[in-house]
Amino acid sequence: MVDEKIRFSDAELAEFRELINSKLDKAKIDLDLIKSAYLNDSNNGTDDTSPTFKAFEEGSETMSKEANSQLAIRQEKFIRDLKNALIRIENKTYGLCKVTGKLINKERLKIVPHATMSIEAKNLQR
Repeated sequence: MVDEKIRFSDAELAEFRELINSKLDKAKIDLDLIKSAYLNDSNNGTDDTSPTFKAFEEGSETMSKEANSQLAIRQEKFIRDLKNALIRIENKTYGLCKVTGKLINKERLKIVPHATMSIEAKNLQR
């Protein structure tokens, strides 16, 4: 019987912590950019344009603000998920699939470091 690894080593966890912290830093910068774009009340100098164009522009601006709001919500969730992954690293439970209890593939975690399920478990959900 093959001795299956039950958790990542401390050295591997340190690698993942570094990866997650760099993604977290970038995610926070991205969130700030999204929020500043959302809060930016850009007047494009269209006060004297036709009423039809003005109405179209206001509608477009509303849609843009809604899109930015959705982006901000998704980014905040991503940041929360990354922070939760750091907690799992501290608890030494990082990389364990919440469905199967097995280690999630290391390559998957490099791509999606906040993953809580293996590909096997994700496919079972479909």
